Amino acid sequence: MVKGRGLSIFFPCYNDAGTIASLVVLADRTAREFTKDYEIIVVNDGSPDNSRDVLEELQRKYKTLRVINHKKNRGYGGALRSGFRAATKEIIFYTDGDFQYDVTEMALLYEKMRDEIDWVNGWKRKRNDSWYRKVIGNLYNFGVKSLFGIKIKDVDCDFRLLRKSAVDKVELTFDSGIICLELIKKLQLAGCRADEAPVTHFFRAHGKSQFFNFKRIFTTFIQLIQLWMQIYIKKQYKKNKR
Repeated sequence: MVKGRGLSIFFPCYNDAGTIASLVVLADRTAREFTKDYEIIVVNDGSPDNSRDVLEELQRKYKTLRVINHKKNRGYGGALRSGFRAATKEIIFYTDGDFQYDVTEMALLYEKMRDEIDWVNGWKRKRNDSWYRKVIGNLYNFGVKSLFGIKIKDVDCDFRLLRKSAVDKVELTFDSGIICLELIKKLQLAGCRADEAPVTHFFRAHGKSQFFNFKRIFTTFIQLIQLWMQIYIKKQYKKNKR
């Protein structure tokens, strides 16, 4: 395990004013179980709600909290890239700002982070979503695993613990949710070794998904083709042999 090592926790935040405070409080409490050397980062991706006000108030109480405010919305991928760039510690954990995952279950990932492991991915024990989101999610998960040779169970479970040294090996280019697939595939190509842990998935309590509409689904399809071409046709990224 990697207890005692520096830990960066970050959350991408878009219109998550109703949930982000609870996440920061739980993250601060949970981080103390593993290390004294930790930081919490929230990337406010141009939220038009009062997320910025909530975060400013939180900063007055939590000195370990840093806030990155995007003037304009850069998309989920843009928020993740800002979070990874801002993280300064040896171990990085991130999950979404909408509280569909239990931050305290970071401990389940820590248990799997042995010396020979570079990153640990969560997988949902049970997906608590509407039936159509489950169908689309299952089709997406099956499709991209087949198309890209992904070796983990749950591609779209955004609950991850990674070594910064592993993240630094890959170049992330997408500003959309495709970045999660891009991250996983490029970590695999870089020879990074993964483990997995089951985690709890909650119904969305606040706000709504930015993904599940026809325009975004069509855009995702186009970007899947772009990523596939980037990896397999242009051959820009080759697997590093260790």
